[in-house]
Amino acid sequence: MTRLTRAEQQQRTHEHLLDAGREVFLRRGFLMATVEEIAADAGYTRGAVYKHFGGKEGLWLAIIEATTEAHLQGLRKALDHATTRDQLIAALAPIDPADKDAAKWSAAAAEVLAATAQQPETATLIAAIQRRHDDEVVALLSEHSRRLHLEPAMPLHQAVIMLGALGIGLALRRTVAPAGDPAAILTHVLDSVFPPATGPSPRTRVPESGL
Repeated sequence: MTRLTRAEQQQRTHEHLLDAGREVFLRRGFLMATVEEIAADAGYTRGAVYKHFGGKEGLWLAIIEATTEAHLQGLRKALDHATTRDQLIAALAPIDPADKDAAKWSAAAAEVLAATAQQPETATLIAAIQRRHDDEVVALLSEHSRRLHLEPAMPLHQAVIMLGALGIGLALRRTVAPAGDPAAILTHVLDSVFPPATGPSPRTRVPESGL
């Protein structure tokens, strides 16, 4: 069995704590989750959480950064393969009604926002991650809207903020009122944001005059 280097051991610990953090935040929510429970799930002491992340808030930030990057990678791939307006919209509305974790994660995210409202430093870090994510999405949508000859009905930076808030709101609503079809709602909104392309009207052919 190959012996891990110290750096490899540290990386493995880091990844185990990230995985355990995700599971505990989903299971308990952000406010009820404790550093002790996260460390125990990962098989370490609470000191490992503080050493790698500085505490529960730092662990949450690290998870959000990793999740954000994974989302961007998936979105880039989906948009690269989109050849129609409908495929672009489908890439932006990947809500799965069977995905229970999405609602739980949105509920935990809402707890974080409420808990950090009085912590300017943490709130600033969360806002920076969100801003980088939104800027990347706007850039992707600008590129692929041009490629597919689509004219968004509103500025893309506003559309991205609106769609993000709507997605979180729909996921939260599912935790208390699961009726309805959030994917259909989001798709309907996206239909309005990205109306069908309207090309120039075909020219009327003028018959040639006979000589």
